[in-house]
Amino acid sequence: MLGMFGLIASLILLMYLTMKGINIIVAAIISAILVALTGGLNLETAMTDHYMTGFTGYFKSWFLIFLLGAIFGKIMQETKAADSIANWVKNTLGPSRAVFAVVAAAAVMTYGGVSLFVVGFAVYPIAVSLFRVANLPHRFIPAALVFGSISFTMTAPGSPEIQNLIPTEYFGTKPTAGGIIGVLMALIIMVVGGILLGKMVKKAVQNGETFSLPNQPASNESAAALAEELEAQKPGPKGEGKELPHILFAILPLVSVIVLLNTISNFTSSTGAALISLASGIFLACVLMFKFLQDFWSALAKGSQDALIAAANTCAVVGFGSVAAQVGAFNTVVDGLVNLPGPPLMGLAIAVTLICGITGSASGGLGIALPILSPLYLAQGLDPGAMHRISALASGGLDSLPHNGYVVTTIRAICGESHKRSYGPIFILSVVMPTIVLALAVLLYSIF
Repeated sequence: MLGMFGLIASLILLMYLTMKGINIIVAAIISAILVALTGGLNLETAMTDHYMTGFTGYFKSWFLIFLLGAIFGKIMQETKAADSIANWVKNTLGPSRAVFAVVAAAAVMTYGGVSLFVVGFAVYPIAVSLFRVANLPHRFIPAALVFGSISFTMTAPGSPEIQNLIPTEYFGTKPTAGGIIGVLMALIIMVVGGILLGKMVKKAVQNGETFSLPNQPASNESAAALAEELEAQKPGPKGEGKELPHILFAILPLVSVIVLLNTISNFTSSTGAALISLASGIFLACVLMFKFLQDFWSALAKGSQDALIAAANTCAVVGFGSVAAQVGAFNTVVDGLVNLPGPPLMGLAIAVTLICGITGSASGGLGIALPILSPLYLAQGLDPGAMHRISALASGGLDSLPHNGYVVTTIRAICGESHKRSYGPIFILSVVMPTIVLALAVLLYSIF
């Protein structure tokens, strides 16, 4: 009884501390101590053995992916390739399709392997420009960025994002696992989510909302006046303003990452294919946009620092999960999920969804859940491809609750917004809708 209470209390504590802005490493250690003490574990063994085994094991398996992904994102940022892509999408679609343009720019870069945070910072200025010209409420920009970055691109077949790579290690699958059903689920999230976001923005406009930066009164200027103002602010000919790489040079590294990943993974492990594809993307970006890369070594250093922080944060959450897994109450919960009535895949979907939601991390939740759950479900003879796609989809639902690191960073640091103003659309697009699609995926995989 005490163990179950401690398990629930430690999970609530982890969520609370994270939402209060406490560093995730500190929050995970405090929560791990609580679950160890209430679960009857030896504290020294729990922290120096179980916690550190989970921490270092995840680091060993995935740090190089974090490293090359962060460096690739930093190179794309330093060469202004990310700006070029965002600017091209802006000019191609125009202010009349401002919402779709922001989502598309974020999606193209994320599916191409660029770090989420690089995407957010690169696309935000373009989003502000488009939303100002179209006179749309600023509070919807975080939702557009989050939707384009994580709701369908990181869980779709073929994606180079780590949430699509982690299941390959535990189910022996390829990044394209899940077949046509996986593709269909991604398309449903993309299309339906895009329609919902557009309707939410349209309704807000009909209710009288206009463009205004956070903590500033709404502007009474017409869209035409705003357009003239922005036109006057545009840089002049090359040399007078910010010169950007040609769109073909900017987008080729992204294409190469996707193509190489899904080609090479047929001949080697998915992890090895991801390392080769990301390294090739870095090399190609440097070669094609060499004149824009002012300090190559500085970009490597910054990317490495970003990778260490991102990996350590995720490892801390996995370490907490490793301690929790030693408590008898955790096994009781797992047994209950595995033996749920209904389709066998339902238990896997619910377990991954809950763990990712509690930790506020898709990759961290997968790192906790799959080492425990994958042997149990593989033993049932279920299709590994279906389990891979269900796990990836499940990681992209409740992970986007208010305490998710990327959500907090996008709302506060990138957009300068508040959860009160801007989280509602994010909840609908990145929590409610992906969870409904996950349920549909479980049904379809169970039938077909």
